[in-house]
Amino acid sequence: MRISVWQRLDVFARGLAPTFVTLLLLILSLLPTRLPGFSVVAPALTLMSVYYWAIHRPDLLPIWAAFSFGLLQDLLTGAPPGSYATVMLLAYGLVITQRRFFHGKSFPVVWWGFMMIAAGSSLVHWSLLSVLGGGVMDPWPVIFSYFMSVAVYPLITWIFVRVHRTLPGQV
Repeated sequence: MRISVWQRLDVFARGLAPTFVTLLLLILSLLPTRLPGFSVVAPALTLMSVYYWAIHRPDLLPIWAAFSFGLLQDLLTGAPPGSYATVMLLAYGLVITQRRFFHGKSFPVVWWGFMMIAAGSSLVHWSLLSVLGGGVMDPWPVIFSYFMSVAVYPLITWIFVRVHRTLPGQV
């Protein structure tokens, strides 16, 4: 059976879905809101996407993409260059090493894994910002952002699952 150009293009476009979803969430997380101080405690949407796709489809969101999204987030937020990129690389690497454990598990187990990754990522990011800033940063915004991320993760995962069902070929 011969595959048409349109079918190949469709498969290619669907394969880019995790990248586009991650980019969309990164941009969404940077949009200004009318809530004062919300940007400081906003959920880590990019981290959620990197975590989900590292478990379920690392072939469609490779490590270089996680690094690129972290670097882009550094540039767009004004964070010290490399801080979010380091966090994304560490989170992706850790999730990949534990992928066998999380893949195919129930949602509560995967959510628990996100809680652990998000806690570690928050701690690493806070530490990097404190060191690079030359003083201890107030931990409360990072703590609130962590809890916002954990609370929003189920809703964002619902979106990821819908996108995941449209993707070509499983790993």
